Amino acid sequence: MALLKKFESKSARVKGISFHPTRPWVLASLHSGVIQLWDYRLCVLIEKFDEHDGPVRGCDFHSQQPIFVSGGDDYKIKVWNYKQRKCIFTLLGHLDYIRTTFFHKQHPWIISASDDQTVRIWNWQSRNSIAILTGHNHYVMCAQFHPSEDLVASASLDQTVRVWDISGLRKKNTSPGGAGVGAGGGGAAGVLGGASGIGRLGATSVSSAQTELFGQPDVVVKHVLEGHDRGVNWVSFHPSMPLLVSGADDRQVKLWRYNESKAWEVDSCRGHYNNVSCVIFHPKAELILSNSEDKSIRVWDMQKRTCLQNFRHENDRFWVLASHPSLNLFAAGHDNGMMVFKTERERPPHCVHDNLAFYVKERQLRRLDMNTSKDVALAQVKLNKLTQPYYSLHYNPAENCFLLVTRPAANIENSTYDLYKISAKEGEMDPLDAKRSPGLAAVWVARNRFAVLDKTHQLTIRDLQNQESRKVEYTGAVDDIFYAGTGLLLLKNADSVQMYDLQQKRVLASVKATKVKYVIWSKNMECAALLSKHTVTLVTKKLEVLGTVQESTRVKSGAWDAGNEAFLYTTSNHIKYALTTGGDHGIIRTMDIPLYILAVRGSRLYCLSREASPVELSIDLTEFRFKLALTHRRYDEVLNMVRNANLLGQSIIAFLQKKGYPEVALHFVKDEKTRFGLALECGNLQVALEAAKVLDDKTIWVALGEAALLQGNHQIVEMAYQRTKDFERLAFLYLITGNQEKLQKMLKIAQIRKDVHGQFQCALMLGDAQERTKVLKELGQLPLAYLSSVTHSLDEDAEQLRAELEQRQIAVPETNTSATPLLPMTPLNPLVENWPQLTVSTGPFDAQQLLAATAASSGGGSLSTAIGKSKSGAAKSAAFAAVVDGEDQVVEGEAWGVEGDLLLDEDGNPEQDDLELVGANGGGDEEGGWDVDEDIAQAVEQMRLPGAADDEEAEGEGAFTVPQRGHPPPFHWSSTSRLVADHVAAGAFDSAARLLEQQLGIVRLKPFKPHFLALYAKSRVAYTAFPLSPSNFVYPARNWQEATPKTSLPASALKLTELAQRLQVCYQLTTAGKFSDATLRLRLLLLAVPLLVVDTKQEVSEAQQLIQICREYLVGLLLETARKELPRDSVEDAKRNLEMAAYFTHCDIQPVHKILTLRTAANLSFKNKQMRHCASFCRRCIELAPKPEIAAQMRKMLAVAERDNTNAFELNYDEHNPFVLCSRSFVPLYRGKPQTKCPFCGASYAPTFAGSVCDVCEVAEIGREASSNLMISNFK
Repeated sequence: MALLKKFESKSARVKGISFHPTRPWVLASLHSGVIQLWDYRLCVLIEKFDEHDGPVRGCDFHSQQPIFVSGGDDYKIKVWNYKQRKCIFTLLGHLDYIRTTFFHKQHPWIISASDDQTVRIWNWQSRNSIAILTGHNHYVMCAQFHPSEDLVASASLDQTVRVWDISGLRKKNTSPGGAGVGAGGGGAAGVLGGASGIGRLGATSVSSAQTELFGQPDVVVKHVLEGHDRGVNWVSFHPSMPLLVSGADDRQVKLWRYNESKAWEVDSCRGHYNNVSCVIFHPKAELILSNSEDKSIRVWDMQKRTCLQNFRHENDRFWVLASHPSLNLFAAGHDNGMMVFKTERERPPHCVHDNLAFYVKERQLRRLDMNTSKDVALAQVKLNKLTQPYYSLHYNPAENCFLLVTRPAANIENSTYDLYKISAKEGEMDPLDAKRSPGLAAVWVARNRFAVLDKTHQLTIRDLQNQESRKVEYTGAVDDIFYAGTGLLLLKNADSVQMYDLQQKRVLASVKATKVKYVIWSKNMECAALLSKHTVTLVTKKLEVLGTVQESTRVKSGAWDAGNEAFLYTTSNHIKYALTTGGDHGIIRTMDIPLYILAVRGSRLYCLSREASPVELSIDLTEFRFKLALTHRRYDEVLNMVRNANLLGQSIIAFLQKKGYPEVALHFVKDEKTRFGLALECGNLQVALEAAKVLDDKTIWVALGEAALLQGNHQIVEMAYQRTKDFERLAFLYLITGNQEKLQKMLKIAQIRKDVHGQFQCALMLGDAQERTKVLKELGQLPLAYLSSVTHSLDEDAEQLRAELEQRQIAVPETNTSATPLLPMTPLNPLVENWPQLTVSTGPFDAQQLLAATAASSGGGSLSTAIGKSKSGAAKSAAFAAVVDGEDQVVEGEAWGVEGDLLLDEDGNPEQDDLELVGANGGGDEEGGWDVDEDIAQAVEQMRLPGAADDEEAEGEGAFTVPQRGHPPPFHWSSTSRLVADHVAAGAFDSAARLLEQQLGIVRLKPFKPHFLALYAKSRVAYTAFPLSPSNFVYPARNWQEATPKTSLPASALKLTELAQRLQVCYQLTTAGKFSDATLRLRLLLLAVPLLVVDTKQEVSEAQQLIQICREYLVGLLLETARKELPRDSVEDAKRNLEMAAYFTHCDIQPVHKILTLRTAANLSFKNKQMRHCASFCRRCIELAPKPEIAAQMRKMLAVAERDNTNAFELNYDEHNPFVLCSRSFVPLYRGKPQTKCPFCGASYAPTFAGSVCDVCEVAEIGREASSNLMISNFK
């Protein structure tokens, strides 16, 4: 038996001590007046409580409530709430020092002993004294409740111990329903939620007479125990037997027995040589623990009344003892602090071989089959002399032998080992085969040999007869030995572990590891775990360190998983794992009690409890298997876990970030702030943008803007600057991207914000000298304004400013005749798209995720594989459908009239007041498109091709004739092809213009200029052969397999897939309500279609569909823009507004956008009491399956509209009569009425508009005779 310290603190003298019933806490009351709350498992101070004046001698935790009680030399009993970290009330009544305070286990009572010679019982719920126990004639040093009976024991310096019967008090103060904590008045809430008890001290007066008139007293003395020769310091009840133990200043520990009628002394335990300060029973064994001012703690045998062990603590007198309510733990307070200790080891000796686990329980050697859960006893084991628990067990499967080691902690030199030979029959053992010998350690090293470390720390090898066969010559220090394989030993010393070969007689390897207690090998003997008190070290069989884990609590045991890649181990309260690769570790689950691992089998963990009972636990190994799969690059397994496993927690996220897989971490994170950080780390701007919209924090937008700027995504940069209102950077962004239109808007915004600096800066970037002059004039800087107007030739402004200067008698500044206007360069090619990036896969997970998405577009060379039918019956390619990741992610812009979806109450009435009859203006982003009022520019001059002129002088006699220069391939392109793209690539812009006019009726060529120039530049590659020589050109051919110089055709620079991607951008702009930008991009897209070169009829069909899609969207957006510009003053204006909103719903556009048009029309109709039309729009919207919340709103509006199925106005709108819309007047052209069309885009017009330029495409003449045959392919 040994005192095993688990925790020790340094402080002032500890006079009271108490364990928390469930948490690893211990409470210590100090002679200095402070109460300390410690976590003995983590060895940290949790809290201090210091409201007492003077020493605090008693403290006790409540068994159920978050409270504890203390009593001190200030005559006060205080009840504290440790969750609130304060005293919640104080009980007054004692007239002298308070020695002990304890809670009752069942009733809401507190018992206190005092130097005023009384014992008091208090009700901590009603906060008053319910009994005063008088009878002692000296200080009462201790008083305690019996754990289960209605008894109280008190010890006094009058040399007596009294036993009191409190059954009358229980009957009087307990409600008839029971005797729980809630009984007795007030309830628990009164103490847990109450304020400081100073205001309730009146309730602490002495109760009315204990003996009622004509009644029995509440508390009576049952026994008076006399036998001590001096004052008694402590008395304790046995938890289950009718026994008492007391300690006194006569240096004796006395054991008393009692019954209903009498009490008597059983025996005395003598051995202390100073005052016995405290004495308690062991809660689980027949032992008595006592401490004394002689600086010792003694353990006594209850049966023999002899001292089993004496633990001395030099220089510190002991004052108090306490036992844990459920664990084998004790605490002792002394002069310089306290300590928490155990009296014996609780780890059951065990070993594992394959699926069999062997362990010792209650003097039996047992075997557990982990496959069948069959547990049998193999044999009885010998008792050791000191009744010490066994230290370790080692099994030899070849000979069915065991080595059982006993190692006393108090005197390790008395260690022994037993050699057992188990017979073939279970439960039988030959007693001759049980051999005991002295030795610190014994382990098997061969089939019939084992090594022994004797008490002189020398190594010997013994056989199965326990005969020494030879000594091992090793000169180094050895504290312990461990198995390391056949013929190998691990030798432990103070700071390292060495592998020793018994045959070669030399050290093979060494590793630094301090105070190793256990070594656990993997099944294949390739790895080992070295367990120290707070450290787990994983090593290879050559003792190379794989990883080290430092723990704050004690490491108990461990086992390797089936793959030998992870080591699972237990601490005092956790099951954890450590990986052999990467040094990663983590927590698998928590435990209520310590367990010792036997083996890991799949998701089942086999353990032993401290009572040596087998325990089978279910564990989740997904986390460390995920880490292993990622470390070993088993990506298919990782993806399977990502989809199916519930992997959450900061440890997984931190691991993925550490290993460089933030994109995988995005799958597990729900917190938007964390998602934002991970998205920025892996460069996923779209996810970061979604998170930023949710968080909507300035710092988030700033970080997103910086990341997007690095990637060249100026669209997200623009949004970030707009959200943060960083107008200066936004203006500079528009400058460097050449966006003059938005820079002009920034100028207007600066005017509205009255930001003079920003206004002048924008005017400077735009080259607007008149605006700069105006700003300077408004600021009163007349001389500067005058100089600006003169320099930029603003003569009228200069004259006005000169006159104003002369009027104010300000000297007119002299102008510099050599000054030149400060004008910025005109952007030739504004940056519309984001900066181009390589399409690369940032990781295997991105590639896997993109695989399914790209499957449709990768097969067969065709752009699309699925063709659907639109309402008009025309085939529409899936490539041109709006790409949306689930409809829930579609966020419409403010320009759509749906942000004001009507909020209706249960009766169908709008919840808003003062609604406008017509929808609000959509903002400033919906003004017109290109400025097309300029004169039409003619086709650019055809490139001049070098001709070969005859040299007349060379015709003379004898002259050399220079060979005629050949023609480059572009010379033949225009003659061998009738495609517009080939003529443009050849530089024959005039013939390309004629083809456009003949085929598509196109009469305006200025909008085609950027397309022509870009296509021409992309048709050739320039390179330099020699320094300072002119560039040479190479002309890639699309028919290079069979082409000759005269039959080659230029490679197509414009692809249908590129146009499909541009169309997706237009869809996004339309959804966001940016109609002007969408209109601009749709027109550019439309003009690019005639310049395509395709190879199949399907691609020709898709190109024609693209023209139809652009036409429908352009007509609808032009219609919506015109509607928003209408006045809203009269009823006619309201009618026209409703008509145009209704017409928009008949444009053949994507369902996600049609839903928006229908919602807009429904809202307007509802506001203007057009209930019949409103119901029609609601039905059509519901048929398109919108989001659930939108569908619910539409159904509610539909119910109201159907209830009042009338219209307030008669509109020029018949939804049942098929019509097309005039693209200029925006009136319906019903079937049968005359109409004319644009030969290029197919937009319909009234006949009166024939001969003018189409408003949709802005390049073709309405009604012009043309073939209307889109020539973009040479196939026949």
